[in-house]
Amino acid sequence: MASTSSTLTISSSSTPFDTKASRHSAAPSPQCVTLPTLPPPPVQSQNRPGKATTYCRKIARNVMAMATGEAPAEVATTELPEVLKTVQEAWDKVEDKYAVSSLAVAGVVALWGSTGLISAIDRLPLIPSALELVGIGYTGWFAYKNLVFKPDREALTQKIKDTYKEIIGSS
Repeated sequence: MASTSSTLTISSSSTPFDTKASRHSAAPSPQCVTLPTLPPPPVQSQNRPGKATTYCRKIARNVMAMATGEAPAEVATTELPEVLKTVQEAWDKVEDKYAVSSLAVAGVVALWGSTGLISAIDRLPLIPSALELVGIGYTGWFAYKNLVFKPDREALTQKIKDTYKEIIGSS
């Protein structure tokens, strides 16, 4: 692939149009300004030809399967991910689905409201700076109290493990 290079030269002369000056000079003079050339634009058709072809074939297969009334091969063989199976099993075990749905909606509304409250507090002039200082102070106190000395670190680790076992259950 051969690349062509062209330069733009601007010369200063007393006349607006200098007919005697050549348009393409071999070497720029001290009065001329040259600009670098740009690389050629990438060819779009060579970027992903296989992916586009595969996608079109997949669509054609699905359309043919829908026209004949058969299930496409990919849909018939794919299974739900393990996470969705676990969620579906947990939802099937729930007896009072109305209460769980109400709690979920209430949780979303509470999250939305707390976001609005935090953004309103953040707009007040001195409150964000004061809360940032409180956070830095508490972080320093927690690190000194629980992380600096080895017996304190071991006690914190044991407390975290006990809380984990209490929530999850010993297995």
